[in-house]
Amino acid sequence: MNIYFICTGNTCRSPMAEAILKSKNLDGIQVKSAGIYAMEGGEISSNARAVLEQDQIAFDHNTSSVKPEEIDWADLVLTMTLAHKNMILNAFPDAQNKTFTLKEYVIPYSSKDVSDPFGGDINIYKQTYQELNQLIDALLLKISGGSKQ
Repeated sequence: MNIYFICTGNTCRSPMAEAILKSKNLDGIQVKSAGIYAMEGGEISSNARAVLEQDQIAFDHNTSSVKPEEIDWADLVLTMTLAHKNMILNAFPDAQNKTFTLKEYVIPYSSKDVSDPFGGDINIYKQTYQELNQLIDALLLKISGGSKQ
């Protein structure tokens, strides 16, 4: 399964989600991330990197904007907010059946947005990281049919 995480600048939420999922080392799951308004080749935010490193998640990341070929590659496009989802569907209407907010996909009756830590201190990043960690665990449960190792 190919999973594509989307946020705004591809410096905080989507790269953290990508790193968390990649750290699980699961066979058959490929993951990438991008941002709606990302610059090409930038770095993950220093606080996002610090939070990942605190949990021993090594991660090499360069920011990337959303690309049509990556939307085609993905089996599942998971956005961090409802606004991101709407922008993806506006630009790529054929992706409707595989595009969801991460929260709506794993917790259908919750709020739709993952909190944005951009500009916040390390504690704000830790909160978003913990939120993403829980959502990734729920995602893995859902795509594995409910049986997690």
